[in-house]
Amino acid sequence: MKTLSKTLIAVAAFAAVASTAFSQSAWDFKSGMAYMYGGPGKMSAMAMADTSMNHDAMMKNARKVPANTVFFMDKGQLYSASGMLDPTGNFYLP
Repeated sequence: MKTLSKTLIAVAAFAAVASTAFSQSAWDFKSGMAYMYGGPGKMSAMAMADTSMNHDAMMKNARKVPANTVFFMDKGQLYSASGMLDPTGNFYLP
């Protein structure tokens, strides 16, 4: 029973570390996909229709996201700020 308990604890610890590491990885945006923020806790991804009419409609109101843009949540709202984060997570302007 002791070996089983130690194994379960080790598996639980690995799962906790792995989920934290994966949640902090960079986003993997792919061409042909749309990523939508629908409000607090509502993110979705969907393949875009592959037609020139759809592309033109999206590009009509699209704006490039500048380099060094930080996205973050505060009180359930999504925000962006121009700047960078250092390795410890502190915000600064380049």
